Amino acid sequence: MVASGLIQFDDWADIYASRVETMRTSAVRDLFAAASRSDIISLSGGMPDVARLPLDKVSEVAANAVKKEGIAGLQYGDTTGREQTKEIICGLMKDNDIFVNTEDLMVTTGAQQALDLIGKTFIDAGDVIITEGPTYLGALQAFSAYQPDVHTIEFDEEGMRMDLLEAELKKLGKRKVKFIYTIPTFQNPGGVTMSLARRKRLLELAHEYEVLVIEDDPYGRLRFEGESEPCLRAMDTEVIYLGTVSKVFAPGLRTGWIIAPHPILQKIKMVKQGTDLCGSALNQVIVEHYFNDTPWKETLENINVKYRERRDAMLAALEEFFPAEAKWTHPAGGFFVWVTLPEYVDTAQMLSVALDNGVTFVPGDGCYPAGSGKGRNAMRIAFCYEEPEKIREAIRRLSVVIEERMSLYRAFIKAGVL
Repeated sequence: MVASGLIQFDDWADIYASRVETMRTSAVRDLFAAASRSDIISLSGGMPDVARLPLDKVSEVAANAVKKEGIAGLQYGDTTGREQTKEIICGLMKDNDIFVNTEDLMVTTGAQQALDLIGKTFIDAGDVIITEGPTYLGALQAFSAYQPDVHTIEFDEEGMRMDLLEAELKKLGKRKVKFIYTIPTFQNPGGVTMSLARRKRLLELAHEYEVLVIEDDPYGRLRFEGESEPCLRAMDTEVIYLGTVSKVFAPGLRTGWIIAPHPILQKIKMVKQGTDLCGSALNQVIVEHYFNDTPWKETLENINVKYRERRDAMLAALEEFFPAEAKWTHPAGGFFVWVTLPEYVDTAQMLSVALDNGVTFVPGDGCYPAGSGKGRNAMRIAFCYEEPEKIREAIRRLSVVIEERMSLYRAFIKAGVL
């Protein structure tokens, strides 16, 4: 028997896989503890307003899931998901002009697992992948475990810049990139939407350089204004599409999906078997009943009205309080605004001061590959969770912190220190 305290795990640095050294914690998850404090206004997490769901209906749905299909819901299931759940997803996809059969998709434990499965299936250490820059920090976290070489492409108000993408692909050469990962609609963290012309050009370049395209679409149904652009998958059936119920129903159910060409899906299925055997059948049953037995589209429309009010409150507050040197995106849907400050403002260093002032946000460098040095003067702020009056107050507080930083810098310049 080994005496307590003899094994010093902190000294065992050589036992970990090398890929662990390239991984980093989620900036958003690290902020959750602070965001739960009553004195904090959270602009960090992309948390849907589940309190506005018809909870009586959801309770009824959950009860029916147990009463009517409890035995099936409590048992192991198929790796690719319940057939009934996949039928529901196929119906949801028709709204996006994506027409698939149940054998064309796989249910995952949220879209986050889908990202990990994509990484595990395709990435060898050193492989080049391309993402928007900045991009979803959870995707970077999932991919980083497999040690890719991540190249980022800037976006503007029309989404990923195709001139920069074409130049990057031309420099790298044909079949030298494993995949292009994009969130074309209400991008996280930018909030921007890729124009139709750029969507077409992206697909043309993908075919020319023989590169897979991964389309992540968690926010597509959260539109407040303007006309929808077609999904990339609706334009090209070789695109791999990732979806989720997290933003339109409940993230706690951890139910997402992958749509992919059949040979690719078979490979991902083998990978998934070694990951979790199968997802939660009970959660899938609840999803089935919610989308079958409740007026979910009406519910989502009502919630979108609230999201729009919050988006408007944030944009108005930014205009009122933030310095003239600041720039920000103007999303037509989704959850996020991307703010760019003068280059000398380091938002990661600013975060602790903001917390002392009762506000959280996501520093921009977390939305780029580790060590890139990019995004240090930017931040992602979310308007989805707090009420308009709190959003306005949070922006006011942030403006005070930013102005203090800028004033200090100007003082240093004047004193000749910098």
